[in-house]
Amino acid sequence: MIDSRLAEEGDAVRRRRECSDCGERFTTLERAFLRMPQIIKSDEKREPFNEQKLRAGIQRALEKRPVDAEAVESAIHRIQHKMLTSGNREIDSRQIGEWVMQELSELDQVAFVRFASVYRSFQDVDEFSEEIKRLQEQPNAAVKKKQMSLLPNNNDKK
Repeated sequence: MIDSRLAEEGDAVRRRRECSDCGERFTTLERAFLRMPQIIKSDEKREPFNEQKLRAGIQRALEKRPVDAEAVESAIHRIQHKMLTSGNREIDSRQIGEWVMQELSELDQVAFVRFASVYRSFQDVDEFSEEIKRLQEQPNAAVKKKQMSLLPNNNDKK
């Protein structure tokens, strides 16, 4: 082994290695395999967590919106982190939906309303109006970034 260091996000180890037979150098990325909680659906059935379903739902809400792919991946990573750190073996799908809406409200307000309209099954224009009014009353992302955090945050770079 030539070199070991933490990957950028700190959740993996990047190792630079050299083959003892041929001298060829290569890099490995080692990550701990953590078991994600089971998802409890609205019909009470359980199913394994599916990252692709989570990604597809977020991407569907963000379709044709100017959001960086890296920001989407970070949001997905934060949701998975919340799932793992919850300490639960099972998580209600409604909780995941709330976490998705929280992330979308930070990424793009239009995408948030799109997702909320399906997730909360809006029945009429009044429900859209109420959700938009709640959204307008919240401080926007630019204002939140200027505020000093009281708690440590994974986004704080030192």
